[in-house]
This record gives sequence, C-alpha cells and structure tokens, in this order.
Amino acid sequence: MKNTMVIDGYRAIIQFDPEIDMFRGEFVGLNGGGADFHARDVAGLRKEGAVSLKVFLEMCEEDGVEPARRYSGRFNVRISPELHASAAAAAAAEGKSLNQWVASALGATLR
Repeated sequence: MKNTMVIDGYRAIIQFDPEIDMFRGEFVGLNGGGADFHARDVAGLRKEGAVSLKVFLEMCEEDGVEPARRYSGRFNVRISPELHASAAAAAAAEGKSLNQWVASALGATLR
C-alpha cells in the first residue's frame, strides 16, 4: 500500500509536510487518540515511529485501554446506480455474491 509503514504490526500513514520540511507519520486504527511522529528520512521515521508507538502502548496499558480499534467487518458504501449495476454484473459473471466480489477486489487492491 502506498504511503504506509508498518511498525511492530501497527500501520501508519506517511505524508510529507512542506511547512516543516519533514515527513509525518500517523498510526491508524488506534483507540483513544493517536500516535504521530516526524522525521526527515525513512530510517528516522521507523525510529521515531517505534518511540511514539511505545509511548502510546504504555499509556494504553496504564489506562486499561485496548490499543487497537476493533472493526466489525461491515461498512456501507454509497456509489452510483450505474457502478452498482456494473459491480453486480461482474460478481455474477465470476459466480460470486456482490459482497464476495467486493471483498476480493478490496483484498487485491490493498495487498
């Protein structure tokens, strides 16, 4: 996946911040806030990300909070009727339900 980094099993989104001339990382999928970090290069991002994550995990442990957000596996998507019809036809052509087809397409895209 583009612009992401995995540190100790937690995914962070990486963006460049031109105002401070540094890269900014922010962990996603966390409970009760976030953990972000800054660095000028990839090695620095990994180092600073590990420190930021460690502090976040320690705070979660102190507060008795599960660090990772839990997802239900269900979400609603609003798309045009034409795209819906095309997706339903593509799913049927592959002998899949629309849910199976969407899950497969997402999985292939996010790998």
